[in-house]
Amino acid sequence: MADARTLNAGRDAAPAAAPDASPPARPPSVDRVLRAGAGVALLARFPRWAVVAAVREELAARRAGDIGRAELPSLGALEDRVADLVQPSLRPAINATGVVLHTNLGRAPLSARALARVAEVARGYCTLEYDTGARGRGRRDAHAAPALAALTGAEDALVVNNNAAGVLLTLAALAAGREVVVARGELVEIGGGFRVPDVMAASGARLVEVGTTNRTRLRDYLAATGPETAAWMRVHRSNFAMVGFTEDAPLAELARAARARGLPLLVDLGSGAFGPTGGPTPGGDDEPTVPRTCAAGADVCLFSGDKLLGGPQAGLIVGRRALLDRIRVHPLMRAVRPDKLTLAALEATLASHRDGTARAELPALAMLHAAPDTIAARALALARALADVAAEIAVHAEDAAVGGGALPLARLPSHAVHLRGGGVDADALAGRLARGRPVVICRVRARAVVLDMRTVADEEVPALAGAIRRALEARAGGARAG
Repeated sequence: MADARTLNAGRDAAPAAAPDASPPARPPSVDRVLRAGAGVALLARFPRWAVVAAVREELAARRAGDIGRAELPSLGALEDRVADLVQPSLRPAINATGVVLHTNLGRAPLSARALARVAEVARGYCTLEYDTGARGRGRRDAHAAPALAALTGAEDALVVNNNAAGVLLTLAALAAGREVVVARGELVEIGGGFRVPDVMAASGARLVEVGTTNRTRLRDYLAATGPETAAWMRVHRSNFAMVGFTEDAPLAELARAARARGLPLLVDLGSGAFGPTGGPTPGGDDEPTVPRTCAAGADVCLFSGDKLLGGPQAGLIVGRRALLDRIRVHPLMRAVRPDKLTLAALEATLASHRDGTARAELPALAMLHAAPDTIAARALALARALADVAAEIAVHAEDAAVGGGALPLARLPSHAVHLRGGGVDADALAGRLARGRPVVICRVRARAVVLDMRTVADEEVPALAGAIRRALEARAGGARAG
């Protein structure tokens, strides 16, 4: 037991030294920030939900970084966060990459004719599934089918939401539980890691590979055909090319042999050109077109509504009516059918092809066939507009690309503006352009921002120049672009 002296000694001892670090200052509350000057100013311009969310984000960032946590956020710190929250995630972009059918940027821009049809149909009710003659329920694929059949030479046509869906639906309707013969060199992978064998497996059809990677002959198809064979399938290698010691069975030869055995020949054409893609598109003269594929004897031909057609994303199925009737009534059809806006844009796009005005009216086709001199003049106009803000600026000849998994060997002669700002890192500048308003997507090469003008419209040049100027000035002023 401790005596009194021990207890008194404990009471008389010097107090423990205070810790070296004082407790961290408490951050201001959300309510306090909202009642301060910056909060009041933002609430006058933006919805309350966005301002509150921006304040919470800023305070959380300060707590995580332990920087300025006790201070009230400034108007500048909050304004960018609020602006990011209220603007749509899906935003228009200026494509300065030189890739015409850029999958990440929405592939083919719609024509003015298509946009007008979409607006007309979208603003009210429409005859999506109404037969005005019978005054009752109609078929939504009836709107595009006549034009597709006429343009391709096929008996009938169907529209679904994309080409992969068309392949899945066709195989499920015509070959589920049975075998489909495909050349080994045609088992392609499309964007996003999706592969033809995987799509085929999902449909319930069983893949039978024939031939070798580089050579497949008719006798390979014949040797693999048996009682369980439901169809032969040809897949166009639209997103890559094989050259050298290669051989493919001619399409007309395959079609005759398949028909003699009572088998349908299915052709997944992918990119889907309606007419010649030559001229300023080197390597495009050999691209199989949909009409030629149908004329060669394909029983079902599948292709995309965007890409080389220049319309909205859609999967187009054309071919023999008896086969399309089987596809049309399959339960998957309802899951992959298009909406009224897609059909409106597609109908207008097909009208441009029908009227012979596709290259003039459809932006993607106009870009593909634009003359290099026209592109050079556009590049010079941009360079002149930026001459006073860029440390180095020049126009150079470039090779643009078709993109969208089409015409992999084609190189489009183009011109690009190469830009370096004084003390501005090219990657940082490209990042500011991608986050700016408008969004600008470009390339970076050799420490320069490269803006390919084949994919920039004339009317976009002033907006592009303004976006670049703001990005450079923001860098100089320490503020964010936009």
